[in-house]
Amino acid sequence: MARLFNILAAKELMRIQIARYSSKKADHWAVIKRKKTAKYIALRHFDEFYSTVYKRKWESIKEALLQEEHKYMAVVNSFSDIDRIKMELELQGAMNLKTIYQTYKTELDETPHKSTRKRKKKNMKGSQKIESVIADIQLNTIQSHYPADYESKPTAISTADEDEDIVQERGRLQPVEMKSIEFSENDVKLDENRIVHPNAGLSGLYEFMPATQIKGTDDWVLESQHYGYYNQGADFSVKIEKEPILTFPEYLNIYTFEEDNYSKFPPPKKGSTNVLDYYLLDGASILPVLALDLQPGDAVLDMCAAPGGKALTILQTFMPRLLIANDIQLSRVKRIQNVINQYVDNIGQWQDRLRVTHQNARLIEDKDIYNKILVDVPCTTDRHVLHCDENNIFKATRIQERLQLPELQADILTNALKIISVGGTVVYSTCSLSPIQNDGVVGMALKKAWEETNSIMVVKDMRKALEPLNCLYKFGNFGLRYGHIAIPTLQNNWGPMYFCKIVRVR
Repeated sequence: MARLFNILAAKELMRIQIARYSSKKADHWAVIKRKKTAKYIALRHFDEFYSTVYKRKWESIKEALLQEEHKYMAVVNSFSDIDRIKMELELQGAMNLKTIYQTYKTELDETPHKSTRKRKKKNMKGSQKIESVIADIQLNTIQSHYPADYESKPTAISTADEDEDIVQERGRLQPVEMKSIEFSENDVKLDENRIVHPNAGLSGLYEFMPATQIKGTDDWVLESQHYGYYNQGADFSVKIEKEPILTFPEYLNIYTFEEDNYSKFPPPKKGSTNVLDYYLLDGASILPVLALDLQPGDAVLDMCAAPGGKALTILQTFMPRLLIANDIQLSRVKRIQNVINQYVDNIGQWQDRLRVTHQNARLIEDKDIYNKILVDVPCTTDRHVLHCDENNIFKATRIQERLQLPELQADILTNALKIISVGGTVVYSTCSLSPIQNDGVVGMALKKAWEETNSIMVVKDMRKALEPLNCLYKFGNFGLRYGHIAIPTLQNNWGPMYFCKIVRVR
């Protein structure tokens, strides 16, 4: 009997063990270990980090980032049939970004006494009024393409209602501080037990490892150097001046669909000049180019230009007397050249004004040659890493590269600030939500540039200039001290895009 009991007990124990390991929860460390992909690691990292930065906004931002549908704008190719292209885009219902900006700016200028809160309360009524104005302008433009005696002209344009708060919050906070688990436990769900290693050299920043990662820590490394960059330039003061208006170059035509309209632009075709009609790019990517405030005769350097969309957009303005599109990798340089060949064939007079170069942006020594520099640095590319495992910077083999990104970014921006001519403009940008890669890098670079060259910089506060674009972009301060960020929304799913405008005054 005892033997039989032992046999039955052994079988029951085996059954329990099999059931236990065959029905592991999704968040069990062994299951996590098996299914861990670069996309999964990126999402876990963002959940842990960005939830402390963007608070309750993070869930809606994440929802937009995870959507397969991504919204684009069309930059009309000025080297093709401009009038025909604009007419075709308008017949599809797309609107010129310049017209939208000017319409909203007029409305804002006519009611300057209204506070931000009052505008927010009257958002629905005001947006419907302005939307109606835009619709009338768009309808008139489309009708102008029809003969005067044409009987079936379009009589209406349908637009989507705005149902989100589109006015950014005022006031600027200090950079977000990494807080202890006791302080932040109400804001974000994290493991209750942590291994905490205080580091005196980090000014209150700490390394921590969630308890769920105690087992299987082969892909975990200390991120103190990564987080440390966020505070290194925090104590450096710089003058901040308000920028009242965003300038749209005369020959730059950008088309977009209104909020909640996810109509797709058809693939561009070749026109009479044998080049493609328009270039499609993320709708937020146009913001750093506009922030450059391009003027006739500018000498422009795009330090990290691949794949070439922003450099091509700069070229469409016809303003630079010199444009250098540079990148460090030969494969990426070839991508820039392919874009140029597709959109600017037989460039004639531009042959001596447009160059594609292959250099390390940190080592460019062309001092006082450029008065406009775009610094669109390599970053974590937050949208891309959530959708593609290939070449994902969150791969285990690229951990050190990812952690060294802030240092690389700061070096590139510092060099741009050192070589820009006096009176010139540097625009720094990333497609990341990380305050470390954004404001943290800007603060660090401003400090290093001053220490190494004794030059004086002014940061431009562009809130006023960007206000007319609140109908298309969701801007927020989120603790930013220097720059601005357009965050993804379900209504206009583009970005993220951080950008900061810096002018050298001495």
